Amino acid sequence: MAYFANIPQIKFEGKGSDNPLAFKHYDPQQVVFGKTMEEHLRYAVAYWHTFTADGTDPFGAGTAVRAWDSLGALDKAKARVEANFEFMDKLNIPFYAFHDRDIAPEGATLQETNKNLDVIVAMLKDGQKASGRKLLWNTQNMFTNPRFVHGAGTAVNADVYAYAAAQVKKGLEVGKELGAENYVFWGGREGYETLLNTDMKLELDNLARLYHMSIAYAKEIGFDAQFLIEPKPKEPTKHQYDFDSATTIAFLQNYGLKEHFKLNLEANHATLAGHTFEHEIRVAAINGMLGSLDANQGDMLLGWDTDEFPTDLYSTTLTMYEVLKAGGLGRGGVNFDAKVRRGSFEVEDLFLAHIAGMDSFAWGLKAAAKLIENKVLDSVVEDRYASFNSGIGAEIVSGKATLASLEQYALQNNPIVNKSGRQERLRLLLSEVIYSV
Repeated sequence: MAYFANIPQIKFEGKGSDNPLAFKHYDPQQVVFGKTMEEHLRYAVAYWHTFTADGTDPFGAGTAVRAWDSLGALDKAKARVEANFEFMDKLNIPFYAFHDRDIAPEGATLQETNKNLDVIVAMLKDGQKASGRKLLWNTQNMFTNPRFVHGAGTAVNADVYAYAAAQVKKGLEVGKELGAENYVFWGGREGYETLLNTDMKLELDNLARLYHMSIAYAKEIGFDAQFLIEPKPKEPTKHQYDFDSATTIAFLQNYGLKEHFKLNLEANHATLAGHTFEHEIRVAAINGMLGSLDANQGDMLLGWDTDEFPTDLYSTTLTMYEVLKAGGLGRGGVNFDAKVRRGSFEVEDLFLAHIAGMDSFAWGLKAAAKLIENKVLDSVVEDRYASFNSGIGAEIVSGKATLASLEQYALQNNPIVNKSGRQERLRLLLSEVIYSV
């Protein structure tokens, strides 16, 4: 069955095109900064938002109109598999990503749930083989079911912890079966509401134990995917343990896990943590921890995770600037962890939204490459820190300086001359570059 029969193949037509179902900036084979756009961006479809989300919100029922709506649970899951590969083909997206409960329904028992998963995983494997599409990453949903009300890897109940471990084990097996390039851990309920009833150290210790068990089992079964952790400061718990890049890196270092993990960073999660996306990427990159990106954006007027499709060109440009400076995403990619708005309920909106996101990141990639190639920002930064290239500054950087030698230098009372940061000028230069590509 064709689920998107009225949607044509989405092709690159360039900036002069007025066809809404065409790319204006994303040309997969265009070489930018030494690689094709497709190689740089490694786009992925988020299964949960694209095929399972129905527009439900706290104030109303779902609005999405989908061809599989009337089917039973397992038949619906099968239909979504078919729709996934048709959708990826029409947009020429090479990767997809999912939580285990996105692709197959839970049964009455864990055995039944795993059996449902096996049916769908077999379909996905066939679909990948036939289409050439790949799994960017998979993960486990350990936050929706009421059993996880008090956490999963940080559960207060050992029976829940054991169930979570079994779910992770199955997830790793699924990832190996489908050739996942990465495996993500996102702690949806790994946090707390109040310290009045929380043993934080035990919870963090147990979470680390789960990660160590996962590393051991992946090695045992020969699953060589890159492990990723996705930081988020809040939602659904008030205090989530993986607050941001810095907090997550500190946790991994503390528990001897840093060499096994990188970070899967999401723009809207950065917003909730009070950071910009580029800040989170820079922190990960300078620690050698940049793994993959969940591409979306938040609404600055709303204090929750709105998961909008990314269309802010300043953000996509600065994001790709950080990615290029870091040497790329490696085995990671740009996963559209974004959902159409509740009022955008037609099937065509799924395509229009992805085109918007893919064009916005392609535009950002071109602008970022130009910023680097023309040293628009590099020259400014180099000049700003030039005092550390010679004299007392060079002694500081080389490690030769001591408090005594620095005091002796300061006692000379040489005039201190600071220079302007020229922030406003740089913002205008950024605009000029973005709108020139």
